Amino acid sequence: MALTLRALAADLGLPVRAGEAALDRAVAWVHATELADPSDFLEGGELLLTIGLALSDADSYVARLVAADVAGIGFGVGLGHDRVPPALAEAAAKAGLPLLEVPKRTPFIAITRAISRAIAADEYASLVRTDKGQQALTRTALGRRGPGAVVRKLASLVDASVLLVDAAGNVREAAPAAAAALGEALGPELSGARRGSKLLRLAGKEVMIQALGSRGFLVVAAPDPLDAASRHIVTTAAALLSLALEHGREQDAALGPLRTGLLDLLVGGQPELAAASIAKLFPGAPEPPWSVCALLGGAAARRAAADLVESGSDGFHAEHGGMLVVLAKVPVAAKLTGRIGGLHAGTVDGVSALDAADGVSRAMRSARAAKERAVPVVDFADEAGSVLDLVGEDVAQAFADSLLAPVAQRADLVEALRCWLAHHGHWDSAATALGVHRHTLRNRIRKCEDLLGRSLDSPGLRADLWLALQVLPTRSL
Repeated sequence: MALTLRALAADLGLPVRAGEAALDRAVAWVHATELADPSDFLEGGELLLTIGLALSDADSYVARLVAADVAGIGFGVGLGHDRVPPALAEAAAKAGLPLLEVPKRTPFIAITRAISRAIAADEYASLVRTDKGQQALTRTALGRRGPGAVVRKLASLVDASVLLVDAAGNVREAAPAAAAALGEALGPELSGARRGSKLLRLAGKEVMIQALGSRGFLVVAAPDPLDAASRHIVTTAAALLSLALEHGREQDAALGPLRTGLLDLLVGGQPELAAASIAKLFPGAPEPPWSVCALLGGAAARRAAADLVESGSDGFHAEHGGMLVVLAKVPVAAKLTGRIGGLHAGTVDGVSALDAADGVSRAMRSARAAKERAVPVVDFADEAGSVLDLVGEDVAQAFADSLLAPVAQRADLVEALRCWLAHHGHWDSAATALGVHRHTLRNRIRKCEDLLGRSLDSPGLRADLWLALQVLPTRSL
């Protein structure tokens, strides 16, 4: 703990002649000088020792020292002055600058030695704390609890709120959990910290933002500035998180096709073999019955959701039909859509391995419905029954295959058709939702008519196409 003027005065028996209220300031160093203006030789935080040989105008002298940000004055008596000059004591009192009287029996070297020893002890304690903190973080990072465990460990080590934010600005982890609310105010500040670090005041706290390469940001918020040891510990955590996230990206890239293959096997007619393989290859995956969650959104949002599922051990996840499908023990849709923007989810609970094909299909259909209604989550159980549920999965799939076969290989046409039908044939609103010019949309719909060989003016064809498009997401045609 840094040595304060109050502690120094008590230890050495130095009378306080002014500035009592500021005695709790830490002393950064000690400097003895008889210059009338020593400002050029000071860095701030020093206890300045003098016997007042050059003291003439006390007010100007104190003003210069205050401007140089000295911690206080140690005035030696018994040599040039028998006592602290009243003018100096009065000026220091007005400025709130601590003024300690140094009796002749206490040589300046004793003060220098005391401060040097305190600083050395403080630096050693800081070094030990840094080393222990780095070791604790490294052990945590080497465990299997994911980045969230590193975030929680860091929060306890530096006694601050810690957030792990992805590249899109979504809070992935927060310690304590209530700290996630700080993420809403971070958006404008993240752009200036794409590389290196950034320090600012936000919501009454000092906030340190550390970029984690292209994977996101580590954010540390504390009421007071972090000390040197805490800053070193934060830097170590940032390096470990960068490595962990990069390793996670490489691992996901390698395991992604395997995950997708297992899910395809699960919904493709071999559910028991697929379920057994998932349990063997991914020991943390929950056993059926599952709560199935299908997530519809951009690639970055789906990756963020996969990372969140992985870090929280929330279930088995895989890309399937342009969506992220999660097989979880408990519902996770609200958590994922609440923490990651740009996602729409469909959910089905109580799905067995044998019913996985229907469960995944219904969850994906519900995710499409969530997007069309502009709501985060649609639960299949809350939906009114569809004619597709009356005819069964196989019949519905055969119907969709037959009707959509002419356009199924053109993703741009399928999405144009889906969006246009969802907006009841309104060109402007559909084009805006799709992000294209209305003339582009007209050309794509005209191409659909050419390939289908039928006019989309027919209400019956529109209804059939809409039903078929609800089946399409269940697999790649």
